[in-house]
Amino acid sequence: MKDLFLPLHPEGWAAPRGYSDGIVAFGRLVFVSGQVGWNPATAAFESDDFAAQAEQALANVATVLRVAGADPAQLVRMTWYVTDRDAYVAARGPVGAAYRRIMGTHYPTMSLVIVAGLLEPRALVEIEATAVVPA
Repeated sequence: MKDLFLPLHPEGWAAPRGYSDGIVAFGRLVFVSGQVGWNPATAAFESDDFAAQAEQALANVATVLRVAGADPAQLVRMTWYVTDRDAYVAARGPVGAAYRRIMGTHYPTMSLVIVAGLLEPRALVEIEATAVVPA
């Protein structure tokens, strides 16, 4: 992986926690559309708990990556859209644990955007991602 990813961390900046400041990557691009926290086989939500929906959304991202022959360690970018900042902050512990369980300890560049709502009315979180796999 060292030849595939070059982390970017400007001198003098505080160390990022749970994300990377930037990444230079070489290879084949894989784009994952926004995944919500529902059961992808039924398109039904099994929980209205933020942490549970985030865990399912992460699992859905990982599944799409694997279909492309990629894995979570090849992620270079994730964007999280959440409908409730306070719910996200309250669930950071369980969400972080789910992230490490599903994605490992690789932290790509990430953004978290607070939104008024998502297309699926019960969705509390939506995650889109980009990965780079060796060419």
